Parts: sequence; structure tokens; C-alpha cells
Amino acid sequence: MKLSQFKKHLATISAVNFVQPNGTFVPRHFHVTEAGLTTKHFIDCGGTVRTEKTINFQVWVAQDFNHRLEPNKLQKIISLSENLFGNEDLEVEVEYQTETIGRYGLDTNGENFMLTAKATDCLAKDNCGVPEAKHKLELSELPTEKSCCSPGGGCC
Repeated sequence: MKLSQFKKHLATISAVNFVQPNGTFVPRHFHVTEAGLTTKHFIDCGGTVRTEKTINFQVWVAQDFNHRLEPNKLQKIISLSENLFGNEDLEVEVEYQTETIGRYGLDTNGENFMLTAKATDCLAKDNCGVPEAKHKLELSELPTEKSCCSPGGGCC
């Protein structure tokens, strides 16, 4: 989800809720403790230099159980940090800690923000020698061929 999409959805909701990939809600008394630009400058295994930028929100849960982050307050936090983003409409990433700090993508189900799992991947498969995954077919998926002979057809 891009920042523009996040802000557009934020303007339509009355409460900010995040749902983890396992379907459980982030406790509603969470805080957004950081909003910023994360830049990753690296070289992949194929030798290509790459730069990735994301907008990052750090979500943290404290013991202040009555706290609620209202949509307009989160909008103010975003407005204060937008000069860091350089007017780029980047993907939003959320950091949230369960057993360890996780980095999640974002989506929406129309009402809540959904934390989406991210995965690692090789960015230089063509240079690495990593073969493309082959699609395995079940026998039931194979097209059936019509026999060239039919009973009583005189071909046998």
C-alpha cells in the first residue's frame, strides 16, 4: 500500500486498527512511535547495486490500556514527517514486535489495516543460476486425448 492509499483510507475510518497476518488484532492501545523514511542501499548476489525506499511506521504497545490513536492524530504524525519522504509516494511498511521485530506490508479489508507478511527472494536469479520453479501438474489436470480409433471404426 502506497502512502497516498494509506492516507485516503485513514480519512474514511473512525478507528485505526491493525490486523496481524494470523488474524489477531494488534492491541487497540498501540502507539505509532516512529514515522520515517527507510532507505536500503545494497548489492545483490548478481552484482547489481540497488536502492529500496519505504515509508516506515513503528507500532508499539505499552501498558496504557486506555490509549487510542485516532485517525486524525495519525494523520498529524504523517503530516509532520512528510518532508522526510521527499514527496515520494512510497510503499508503507509497518514494524511491529511479537517474538521479534517484524516488518510487514499493508493492505486494507475496507475497515481495518491488514499487516501482510513479507518474504525474502533472490533478486538476481538470472545471474545466480537459480532455476525457475517448474509447475507440477496432477494427472487429473492433463488434457485428455481422443483416441484415433473408436469401437466399430474399422481402424484396428
